Amino acid sequence: MNTTRSGRPALTRPDGTPLRVLVVDDDPDLAEVLSGVLRYEGWQVRTAGDGASAVAAARELLPDAVVLDVMLPDTDGFAVLRSLHTVKADVCVLFLTARDAVEDRIKGITAGGDDYVTKPFSLEEVVARLRGLLRRAGMARQLDEGPRLTVGDLVMDEDAREVTRGGELIELSPTEFELLRFLMRNPRRVLSKAQILDRVWSYDFGGRAHVVELYISYLRKKVDAGREPLIHTVRGAGYVIKPVTP
Repeated sequence: MNTTRSGRPALTRPDGTPLRVLVVDDDPDLAEVLSGVLRYEGWQVRTAGDGASAVAAARELLPDAVVLDVMLPDTDGFAVLRSLHTVKADVCVLFLTARDAVEDRIKGITAGGDDYVTKPFSLEEVVARLRGLLRRAGMARQLDEGPRLTVGDLVMDEDAREVTRGGELIELSPTEFELLRFLMRNPRRVLSKAQILDRVWSYDFGGRAHVVELYISYLRKKVDAGREPLIHTVRGAGYVIKPVTP
């Protein structure tokens, strides 16, 4: 297995080149520490200390992800995000904020951010959130991943990011795709909600079980609707995917 120096499975862009990440924070010490940790993952990293330089750096780097502080000296992160989306519409954005108000979280996600962490945060959490975002968005792949998964008549082409059942194409959101991939990589194995949250969302378990339940229901409507079910609930234990028994 290809791993980073931190021991995690290595992630690259789909074409095998290093992931590109822009870190935007007006605290140079924090920006440097974050950059070092992300370079440790084998990624290409640039930093910026204000909104104007962030947009300029984004035009040169064309980042796959941006770690973006909400409070900047010349503007706020929400305005920077709007500019970033004109540079690269599909860029993943992880907000950093010192404020823990629900209104700020909602504003960040509504503005087009993908996730947020609240200061003070652990560096491991930032890396985990970024890895999850990039994988769900299809901007990263694990170097040891194979291109094709099969469970019964359900087939996933990981390179093309296509899923078919019985030859019929199934349209999935990035998160649905990542959840199904995790299930299909572990056929006949019961996966707990905590395991699914950690692998698909990169969150610590705690009060988010409803997210797993919700996305399992989404998958069932797309994968199992009108067919013999492949996805099963094991009461009190979790979920499992397995071929239909003849």
